[in-house]
Amino acid sequence: MKILICGGDGQLGSDCVQVLQEAHEVFALTLNELDITSSSDVDKVIGKYVPDIILNCAAYTAVDACETEREPAWKVNVEGPKNLASRVTKSGGLLIHISSDYVFDGRKKPPEPYVEDDEPNPLSYYGRTKLEGEVAVMQTTDQYIILRTAWLYGIHGRNFFKTILKIVLGNPDKKVKVVNDQFGSPTWSYRLALQIAELIEKNGRGTYHATAEGHCTWYELAGHFLGKIGVPHSLIPCTSEEYLTPAIRPRNSILENKRLKKADINMMIDWSHDVDQFVSDFQEQLLNEAMKSRP
Repeated sequence: MKILICGGDGQLGSDCVQVLQEAHEVFALTLNELDITSSSDVDKVIGKYVPDIILNCAAYTAVDACETEREPAWKVNVEGPKNLASRVTKSGGLLIHISSDYVFDGRKKPPEPYVEDDEPNPLSYYGRTKLEGEVAVMQTTDQYIILRTAWLYGIHGRNFFKTILKIVLGNPDKKVKVVNDQFGSPTWSYRLALQIAELIEKNGRGTYHATAEGHCTWYELAGHFLGKIGVPHSLIPCTSEEYLTPAIRPRNSILENKRLKKADINMMIDWSHDVDQFVSDFQEQLLNEAMKSRP
């Protein structure tokens, strides 16, 4: 099939290119090549490629910045998916749209997970835009897959691992506070790309949760990652109140892949195994990148 990836040079988009091009004809477009917030640009560019599948990995993901930069966040996270869904309605095909755990308020007591039919209730503006993006897709086309994922990391782009590694390497003696009362399932973008390929293969439709199995806190995740990569560190667990941010984070971001399991197409494995494999594959690159980016 012919697959067009929006945000094809990002963290998830890059891994989707690697995975999907093995069996499909893939076109990975950057923001400069396709502005999804422009309906005329969407019609013109997608009209040129005529893909069977549009995979939307483009998003405004700066969670804290969304609180003040509301207009661009809304345009990318709501109007963009709506434009892509409109194109699918006009010319056929399928839209695969990536969404987020931030559509939920996280008030369930861990480790009770959120399933696909739980009622969304976002706490932040970012979460609100991701929810409204889902609604826009569902109201515009019935040929869609919405994938909610969480705590995404990969070798491309910025993420929690790269940030914590840079901080620790930049000041080895510093005691670093890491939040220990927010729970989630760290999900490798490469694994998610494999799951997307499986959903395409099995002709999935509708809304799915797709995160790693198991869960941990940010503090536990940082300790596991730094221990595996072999970097000495001094982490201190703290509460969300001790590490205030402009946007409120869900305390519980644990998602259950209920629909994937029911359809027997769940490709996700335990988060710790994927983190270990990620470090094994990219240890040298991660360390080199972190050293170069130090102040």
